[in-house]
Amino acid sequence: MPASTVTSKGQITIPAEVRRELGLKSGSRVNFIRTHDGAYELVPATGSVSALKGFIRAPVVPVTLEQMDAAIAAGAATSADL
Repeated sequence: MPASTVTSKGQITIPAEVRRELGLKSGSRVNFIRTHDGAYELVPATGSVSALKGFIRAPVVPVTLEQMDAAIAAGAATSADL
């Protein structure tokens, strides 16, 4: 398993094997995504949206379109007040 050490400045070097597999080049951006179990996953920022599949669990109770519209309207109203 590839590993790195955190420097005193909080930096790490991503091992060459990992960079190759993720398609990272000099200047590539990465995101650190927190998973439901509290771990973090390193995901290329320029990667496909489909790479994020499974990060968010489906709601226990399905949400209707009307409920989604109401939530969007409430969020828009709240941000307009700021």
